Amino acid sequence: MQQVKVNKGEFIFQEGIERRIEYYFFKRVMDILCSLIGLIILTPLFLIVGILIRLESKGSIIFSQERIGKDGKVFKMYKFRSMVANAEELKGKLCHKNEMSGPMFKMKDDPRVTKIGKFIRKTSIDELPQLFNVLKGDMSLVGPRPSLPKEVEKFDNWMMTRLEVKPGLTCYWQVSGRNDIDFEDWMKLDIKYVRERNTLVDIKLIFKTFFVLFGDKHAS
Repeated sequence: MQQVKVNKGEFIFQEGIERRIEYYFFKRVMDILCSLIGLIILTPLFLIVGILIRLESKGSIIFSQERIGKDGKVFKMYKFRSMVANAEELKGKLCHKNEMSGPMFKMKDDPRVTKIGKFIRKTSIDELPQLFNVLKGDMSLVGPRPSLPKEVEKFDNWMMTRLEVKPGLTCYWQVSGRNDIDFEDWMKLDIKYVRERNTLVDIKLIFKTFFVLFGDKHAS
């Protein structure tokens, strides 16, 4: 029998590819199962939140917005509406009060946020409709938060690395201080995830995020 000589470097490279394929497969299976289970269990909560949003202010219950996903793909991201219906129109008048460095807009006492909006933001309930995005495959449970197209246009080249993976519901930023972290450090945390991502890291971030659901003093 003829023996084939395999270069050690090639073997390691191939092994790395196989491990990466296994990781992506398990990650997608986990995304589908967890999002399906979550949507079923949270149906009563979705109904209650939807009713409260509609009772307090006019407008749709679900707010959808174009975001940038993996490899620059544009998709519609879903959230429970936490602001008044004309929030985007009012944003221009509040730009000078932006408390986040960089192209992102964050304001702790944003007057556009409704009463129920403050609660669902504080508990991150407003993000739960993104389970539909996860189920569709536009997002993952774990990954950098999806940015607006106009935000990505202002990214430095090194920041574009975060677009190599699917955006997610949670990542290092969500469990490390959120609005108390400036824009550049936020981007560094996302790059850190892209470079270090593996199944164990994903599972740890998911468990840490559960504590955020009970109220995060850094959320707004």
